[in-house]
Parts: sequence; C-alpha cells; structure tokens
Amino acid sequence: MSQDLPGRMLRLLSLLQTRRTWTGEELAERLDVTLHTIRRDIDRLRDLGYPVEGTTGTAGGYRLAAGADLPPLLLDDEEAVAIAVALRTATRGVAGIEETAVRALAKLEQVLPVRLRHQVAAFQVAAPLPVPWSTGPTADPSTLALLAAACRDHETVTFTYRRGNGETGRCRVEPHALVAADPLWYLVAYEIERVEWRLFRVDRLTDPAPTGHRVTPRALPAPDAAAYVAGRLAAALARYTFHATVPADAATVRARTYSLPGRVRPVDETTSTLDLAADNPQHIAEQLLGIDLGPEDTIHGTPELAPYLEQLGSRLLRAARALSQQDENRGDDGFDTNGAGNQ
Repeated sequence: MSQDLPGRMLRLLSLLQTRRTWTGEELAERLDVTLHTIRRDIDRLRDLGYPVEGTTGTAGGYRLAAGADLPPLLLDDEEAVAIAVALRTATRGVAGIEETAVRALAKLEQVLPVRLRHQVAAFQVAAPLPVPWSTGPTADPSTLALLAAACRDHETVTFTYRRGNGETGRCRVEPHALVAADPLWYLVAYEIERVEWRLFRVDRLTDPAPTGHRVTPRALPAPDAAAYVAGRLAAALARYTFHATVPADAATVRARTYSLPGRVRPVDETTSTLDLAADNPQHIAEQLLGIDLGPEDTIHGTPELAPYLEQLGSRLLRAARALSQQDENRGDDGFDTNGAGNQ
C-alpha cells in the first residue's frame, strides 16, 4: 500500500476539491481503502499545509477549508485550459483585476504541459488580450467571490443594495447565479422579504455577508439564469409594460398569451401575475386577447399603452355589433330578410 501512497494522496486531494464535504466512508469507498487509512492520509495532507477540516454530525466528514496560505491546486487538462482562457477574456467589469489576471496567467502558463501550452498559445493568437475600453461600473472581486460561493452552496446572504433612484436598503436573498452582461455583473436571487425573484447589479451591492443558512434551491422562472437576465433587461429597456393579476393558473396564462416562463408567475392554483413588455404596443394588446383580467387595482403599466388597448377594444366591439346586427336581420328560417335569402 505504501508504494501507492503518492497517487492515493493526489486522488484524495482531488476529491476534496470537487465537493464541499465528504464523509470518511465515502472517501474510503472511492479510494478502496479503510477508514483508518483515510484518517492517516488526511493528517498527511494537513502536514503538507492543506487546511482539511473535520465536520460534525451523525456521520462526520471532511472538507477542504480556507487557510492562511493558498496550497497547490490540482487541475485536469480541461480545467487548466479553461482557466488560462478565462484569465485572458473574463477581466472586464471587475475592478482592478486586469494586472492580477496577467500575473496569474503567466504563472499558470509556466507550468502547463507542452500539449496544453500549444492550445492556449493558439487561442492567444486568435484572441489577444482585450483592450480595456469600458469605463462603466465595475464589481468588486471579493464580492463576486463571496456571492459565487453562496450560489454554489445555496447559502442565504444579506447585503445593502442601492437602487437606480439612489435609495438603499438591506436585502436578504437566496442566491441562484452570477451572470456577466458586458460590462456589468448581475446576481440572480430570490428575495425572501419580497417573496419574488429579483435581479441585482453587483456594482450596487455592498457589505455582503453569508448567513450560514443553507436552503433547497428554488425553480427559476426561466430556462436558465442567462435567459432570466436577458428577459429582465429587455423588459427594463422596453417602451411599453403591462402588469396584471389574472384569474387563471400559470400554465393557462402562458399558453394563451404566448409569454415566456419568466413573464407569468403563479400566485396560487387559480391565480397568476402577468408581466408584459414590448416596444410595439400592438404586441401587448394582442397578447391580452386570450385572457380575462383580474381587479382593476392590480393593473399597472405604461399609461401611453391605454390608447392602443382602447383602439383594439373598439375594433372588437364594432365587429361584435356588426355580427349581432347581422343575426337580427335573419329570419326564423335562417335566410337574410333584406333580400337575397327571399328571392
């Protein structure tokens, strides 16, 4: 067993880096050794400077924690290439990270195997370092790191958020994902107090703090986080918006209005909220044709949309009156009493 010690230690370290917590039994099974051997190998890693913590609970376990110094990391080929590429392309929108990224890239490239160095070099020729032309708001790297960890661990966080109008307030959220929409970073999260999904600009977010409370991930009202961000940004930029409570379940409202999942949110089994946005007011008017609307006090939106809805309503009303008049002009036998049917 001793002759396989270096390889086993590397496999153990790799496992600890891929998941937050492992039980001793799980590690022993993965490495095909005894629990006693796992304990000795954990002690060896600690002697080498890796901060492996023991966890409490019914089964107990181990996790790789943060230490005073950064120990060596194990990367497979794909991870190494991905990090090298990301260091050259993903620095925009993050405050003061360009020079740091270049230093990290130089260290990584120095130890890359030749076969991987060729791949990174080919990418560098095709896509040199981006020119930092953007002067817009930037996100703090430590804030991004904290939020990324919270998204990974499904841990609620609190922070102070500044809205577009300058107002600030404390928020408590369940983070879902971070999305970069050049040049800004956005946090997709479920705000607990407001009981709704929200989009937060990371550059407006200060004093983030993890709570230690983990939750079961909620289903995002969109195919993925990127689609959710794209939809919310499109709505924010749209000229016309419409919001209403609808007396129908969410699936029915989506089908009848041809809306994206993020536009319809269930209130209960028989009620939903509908949010529409478009640059063309006719599109919103047409989407409303297939549903009934709830109380008037739940209807909000762009006031300039009203004339288009009235126009569409008048057209439908004229058509209905014409059909009613046509029905009155028919005789009992179904023929038109004004002429052709009586000839």
